[in-house]
Amino acid sequence: MDPKSDLSLSRHLASLPDPRLDRTKKHLLGDILVIALCATIAGADSWPEVERFGVVKLLWLQTFLRLPNGIPSHDTFRRVFARIDPKAFNRCVAAWMAGLCEATGLRHIAIDGKAARSAKQDTFCGCLFLVNAWAVENRLILGQEAVAGGTNEIGTVPELLEILDLKGALVTLDAAGCQVAFAETIRRKEGDYLLCVKANQEGLEAAVRGVFDRACEAEFVGVEHDGHEEATTKRKHGRHEERYTTVVYDPTGLPAGWPDVAAVVLVGREREVKGERTDTAHYFITSRRGKAAELAGLIRRHWGIENELHWSLDVTFGEDRNKTSKGHAGTNLSLIRKVAVSLLRQDPGKGSLKWKRLNAALDESYMLNALRGFSKN
Repeated sequence: MDPKSDLSLSRHLASLPDPRLDRTKKHLLGDILVIALCATIAGADSWPEVERFGVVKLLWLQTFLRLPNGIPSHDTFRRVFARIDPKAFNRCVAAWMAGLCEATGLRHIAIDGKAARSAKQDTFCGCLFLVNAWAVENRLILGQEAVAGGTNEIGTVPELLEILDLKGALVTLDAAGCQVAFAETIRRKEGDYLLCVKANQEGLEAAVRGVFDRACEAEFVGVEHDGHEEATTKRKHGRHEERYTTVVYDPTGLPAGWPDVAAVVLVGREREVKGERTDTAHYFITSRRGKAAELAGLIRRHWGIENELHWSLDVTFGEDRNKTSKGHAGTNLSLIRKVAVSLLRQDPGKGSLKWKRLNAALDESYMLNALRGFSKN
């Protein structure tokens, strides 16, 4: 198989504007980006390591990249990544990831933010902070937006929602994302929302709680509702947890402005850890008229973005320790890492991400399969 004709990545990157002056274009922009991605997949975590990967793998890289002047220096990688327009880069990657995402039926998109703590910037948290969209079932990054200096993630979510194809999707956000404007955007783009309700929306939280209080007082007589129970036990950690999900459809008494509300959800958790018991209650609002078991699963799987993306970025890819922040380099390099996580998670075989990075470094056929998303298509 000819790898040159089989890598859709190169086609999607072809539209990315090159920020360099013509006289400085010694290396092709697409070559620079693909080398950086391959190196990151294989374990490189710095620009000198990216250059070293390229030098060692030169003959292999030449089988599908043009490389008219060999491998760029680490300074070239650093300068180019600092100047690439992150929004344009994000659009290219989003189009590529959407092509790999072959989910049918409901698509679950979890949106959540993550800080790169060592990359100092003038944001609300003092460092680079990126809001990410994660395809939960496909385990693929669908897009990211960096929080601008002096602002917080609330102002960034709308930009991310606008670049995503939300038709037929179910979007979940935590309490910070429980905003009327976000719900309106999702509905305008023909998606459904499932939002966590907390005290940042005081009037809404009180109204949702009131829906359940009235239903309980009536013992749910005449109230269209559904329920689901599940329990988990982890003997090794001495933990037992029970979850009770109750859904009330077509709720009344909610504040005006929330679009197409189909139901409100109450998730009660009873947890016992080493003999100590705690009870919590969490409320949600949604435009999806789903059964309690389905909505409970969507709420639980929202945190896949934390476990499968954010945790992996820090533990396996060392993102929290990486200080890259000059220009747009931190944002663009973070997107490269997320693509690397996404591609390695497409491998149906067993093994940790650390093992898969090592395998990609040693086995060139495995690396090519990773670049294809482990698909022949």
